[in-house]
Amino acid sequence: MFENFLKRTSWTDIIISMLFVILGVLLMIKPAEMMSVIYILLGMVLFIMGFLKLVDYFTSKDKEDYLLTFALVATVLGVIVLCCSDVITGIFRVVLGIWIIASGIRNFQTSLVWKEVKSGLWTTTVLCALFMIIAGIVILVSRTLAIRIVGITIIIYAVLDIIARTIFLKKIQDYLDK
Repeated sequence: MFENFLKRTSWTDIIISMLFVILGVLLMIKPAEMMSVIYILLGMVLFIMGFLKLVDYFTSKDKEDYLLTFALVATVLGVIVLCCSDVITGIFRVVLGIWIIASGIRNFQTSLVWKEVKSGLWTTTVLCALFMIIAGIVILVSRTLAIRIVGITIIIYAVLDIIARTIFLKKIQDYLDK
């Protein structure tokens, strides 16, 4: 059962990383247009989601306060994203950088498990994790790099994460037997 859970979450991570590869390629090819599209889509999704939750709140018999709060927050965030894309760019960079660093740290911890089970692939996983951490730091500290560099970094992160998750899937039984 635990093995199935680990496999499922690893495959989910791989699929998400594949989507990041696509996003990275699109950011490299058409950076300004992609950022505009991302902001418009995100703003619209948040606004529509908030509006629909407001409708749910006012049409339901049970008035759940959390539903109203969620609806208002989503609606306001949608408007902010649509109107303040420059601020969102900074926030996006920070969130993305932190996410990549956290994933790199998680993969680094996984590589230490592979070392304990005497896997020859642990050094590859360590290198992938270190590159992920460096990529996340570059995104956090670099204000002058273009969106294309962010796209390249996203691709690097995604490919390294796919490699790390694939190694994990191949060695899952070693981990469980330990």
